[in-house]
Amino acid sequence: MLQILYLIAFVAIAFVALRNLVANVVTLSKEERKASPRRGRRQVPHPELLDEEGNLTEEPLLVIRSASLEEARSRLEDLYSGSPDED
Repeated sequence: MLQILYLIAFVAIAFVALRNLVANVVTLSKEERKASPRRGRRQVPHPELLDEEGNLTEEPLLVIRSASLEEARSRLEDLYSGSPDED
């Protein structure tokens, strides 16, 4: 009898949770429709993508140098051998 009571309680809680989930999704979709007249607006770029004059930069902001496997392994070995031992 106790198992049936637990099952009924679980089903009731699951229905409440699903109802809240659906209500939240509907509310979010309504708010997004109200707040999205972005078609007429010009999109402003992020300030870090602008140079000193306010123009959009065309050059890459981060350049990554490729390293060979042996170079990476030797640099890691140097770091490991240079660190103090924690015994």
